[in-house]
Amino acid sequence: MPISQAAPGVVGPFAGLDVPWLLRMRAESRRDHPFLIWAPFEAPARSWSYGEFHERVGALAAGLVKRGIKPGEYVLIHLDNCIEAMLAWFACVELGAIAVTTNTRSAAAEMEYFAGHCGAVAAITQPSYAELISAHCRDLRWIAVISHNAGAAPAQGAARGDSFESLFADSADRPRRATDPFAPCSVQYTSGTTSRPKAVLWTHANALWGGKINAAHEDLHQSDVHQTYLPLFHTNALAYSMLATLWVGASCVIQPRFSASRFWNVALEHGCTWTSTIPFCLKALLEHEIPKHHKFRLWGTAVNDPPPFAAFGVKTIGWWGMTETITHGIVGEVDQPNTPMSIGRAAPEYEIRITGDDGSPTQVGDTGNLLIKGIPGLSLFAEYLHNETATRESFDEHGYFITGDRVTLLEHGFIKFGDRAKDMLKVGGENVAASEIEQVVALVPGVREAAVVAKKHPMLDEVPVVFIIPLAGVEAAPAELQDKVMAACRNALADFKVPREIIFVDEMPRSTLEKVAKAELRKLLE
Repeated sequence: MPISQAAPGVVGPFAGLDVPWLLRMRAESRRDHPFLIWAPFEAPARSWSYGEFHERVGALAAGLVKRGIKPGEYVLIHLDNCIEAMLAWFACVELGAIAVTTNTRSAAAEMEYFAGHCGAVAAITQPSYAELISAHCRDLRWIAVISHNAGAAPAQGAARGDSFESLFADSADRPRRATDPFAPCSVQYTSGTTSRPKAVLWTHANALWGGKINAAHEDLHQSDVHQTYLPLFHTNALAYSMLATLWVGASCVIQPRFSASRFWNVALEHGCTWTSTIPFCLKALLEHEIPKHHKFRLWGTAVNDPPPFAAFGVKTIGWWGMTETITHGIVGEVDQPNTPMSIGRAAPEYEIRITGDDGSPTQVGDTGNLLIKGIPGLSLFAEYLHNETATRESFDEHGYFITGDRVTLLEHGFIKFGDRAKDMLKVGGENVAASEIEQVVALVPGVREAAVVAKKHPMLDEVPVVFIIPLAGVEAAPAELQDKVMAACRNALADFKVPREIIFVDEMPRSTLEKVAKAELRKLLE
């Protein structure tokens, strides 16, 4: 039962609070302390104190109201990492609009779906994406465009849309509204096991939970400097890094994206002490000299203390989480030894179940299905927007959220990641639904059937490979069929979803009910 429907008299941890309260409180208590430090590749870093950032958010929120944005309306924020992305997110949230952060690698068809599905009324983007948004998000009242592309000057002249700077008004006119921790706050689209991405709706309580619990799991303090280069349109950077930093009043250094050649210079310049990262980034950093006098004390990534990364000399805690869980449902110990290559233990804020396919509890050493119980709207997402069926079917009869992941129970409560739901791929930190790619390929003339599976990749973890049965058989397949399939995928899918390899076959291995036996296809790749 959502906490917002709890019995009268129940006081939640964020009663009377919301995200604007958190930013306002920090602007009062840490006014001159650096909050966000923008570290672009081609220009000097620029710092915003808590007080200054709060003032600019107020001015933008006031300007958005003047531009007709009302509480409860959805605003697309289609931006690479930049300070404007954070100003836009907080300004929407302050006036009561819902910030919809979208993956900037999304294809035109995906953006058209996102905007139409949530009913976005306006968009804030950058020059390199302005034409895409203008052409494919047709029901927007207006589009505002920032002056740069992740810190780089635009390659061409003025883009379609209004200037982002023209949106600002007087911060004295910043909107005031009744505080409701369970009011809608933000939306992220995430790939599920179905072909269409689902819109994960967070409340203000969810965002506050993300700040408070992430900071606790990560042992963050006011003196920390969190280096952030993962995309802010995802939960990792948004909640694990930025909101956790805000909760404790620390500093967050934002880079346009990950750069192995720039990582250490930025870390040393700003005295970074913490980073949330992924194995792809760590593998790339191993190819560069590691400075002896860096200030890092902790890193967070997919697994605890992976032996190949011992060279960094930094304790690395593992974790597992999803957009739907806001924070880590499983996390490594900061102050104790962890089992190397595990993802940690069950976080104390959640209930974790690991079960066999028949629902029986998993024994130590066995692999089972991962389920997690929390409170919707607080420690779990509020709902899948405009999709009551998907929301309902994502929980079992006992109220546990069905993650679709499989894990192995180890001794002393540690947990190791097992494998993913059969149709999910993890491509360089991005979740990809195989069925989404399959639907695109199946529509290409000359394709009878398509099946997508993951192939191991040394840097990206996995990449998609598509097996295709041509309509006329392999021998008679048109020579240009491969080119047509690739063109269709590039047109309809984000670049990380485009298959890296096409394999033509005359038949697929089958399991029960004539389903494609994808385990057999994976064996062929090995």
